Amino acid sequence: MAYYVINYSKLRIWEFVEYSKMIYLDGDIQVFDNIDHLPIPPIYNLVMAMLWRHPENIELDKAKVVHYCAAGSKPWRYIGKEDNMDREVIKTLVAKWWEIYDDESLDYNNVVASGQAAETDGDKQSGLQLLLAALSKAGGFVHRINAPSAA
Repeated sequence: MAYYVINYSKLRIWEFVEYSKMIYLDGDIQVFDNIDHLPIPPIYNLVMAMLWRHPENIELDKAKVVHYCAAGSKPWRYIGKEDNMDREVIKTLVAKWWEIYDDESLDYNNVVASGQAAETDGDKQSGLQLLLAALSKAGGFVHRINAPSAA
C-alpha cells in the first residue's frame, strides 16, 4: 500500500461524527499518565524532536505522552546511530518504552486468558471479570476500530 494512503487514512477519524470525544493515537505513541483532559499542552506532550530543538521547553518528568516520530526513534527499530539519537534522554525513553512493552501484567491476552483468580474484597474474580469491572467503573466499554498501520 502506498505511503500516502496509510498516512492520510488518519483523516478518516473526522467521519466518526457519532462520538462526542475521540482519541487517535499513532502506534509510536506511549502514554504514561491519564490524558482525559485533552488537549495536552506541549509541556506534557513530548515529540522526540523537541528534545534537541527546544530542550528548554521540556520537563521530562512531567511528560504524559511521548511520540516517537523522529527518524531513528522508534523503540523497536532504535540503534542509536541516527542524528540526535545517541543522547542519554533518548536512551532513557526507549528503555522506558521497552520496560512497559515487556510488562506481562499489561498484556490483554494474559489478563483475559489467565484463568487465575484474583482476590478482591473477599471475592475471587478472573482476569476477564476484573477487566470488565474496571471498564464498567470507568463509564462503559471502550469502542475500538482497527485502522491500517503505518509502522
